[in-house]
Amino acid sequence: MAETKRIFTFLLRFIAFCTTLSAVIIMISSRQRATVLVFSFEAKYSDTPAFKYFVIVNAIVSIYGFLVLFLPSKSLLWRLVVALDAVFTILLTSSISTALAIAYVGEKGNPIAGWLPICDQVTKYCNQVKGALIVGFISVVLYMLLFLYSLHTVLNPLLLEKS
Repeated sequence: MAETKRIFTFLLRFIAFCTTLSAVIIMISSRQRATVLVFSFEAKYSDTPAFKYFVIVNAIVSIYGFLVLFLPSKSLLWRLVVALDAVFTILLTSSISTALAIAYVGEKGNPIAGWLPICDQVTKYCNQVKGALIVGFISVVLYMLLFLYSLHTVLNPLLLEKS
C-alpha cells in the first residue's frame, strides 16, 4: 500500500511538472507578426506583464516540481513540501487568473475603454496563448490535488491513523 502511494504521488508530481513546463514553453513560443492597413506589429507574450507573470510563476513551479521528484520518501522535508504546495497552488491560481483576464480582453476587447480585440489579426498567437492557459489550468488542478493529497498523507489532519 505504501509503495502504491509513492508511485501515485510520483506520477502526479511528474505530470504536474510536465504541465507547468509545457505551459512555459507554449507561452514563450507564442508570437506572431501582423500587418493592419499600413501598420505592422508583433504580438508576443513579453508585451504583457500578466503573461510574463504567468511564465515566471510556472517556471518557478516547474523547478520546484522537478526538485521534489527526487526527495526521498522518508525525508522530514515532506512537511515543508505541504506548505510549499499550498504556496505554489496559490501562485499558480493567481497567475492563471491574471493571464485569463488579459486573454479575454485580447479576444473580446473592451468597447467601453476603446480597446479593440486583437485575436482577429493574430490568430496563431491567440491560439498558442489559449493552449498555454489550458495547460496552466490543468497545472492548477493537479497542484490542488497534490496539496490535498500531501496534506492528508503527511499531516493526517483527521488523525485517522496512529503516526
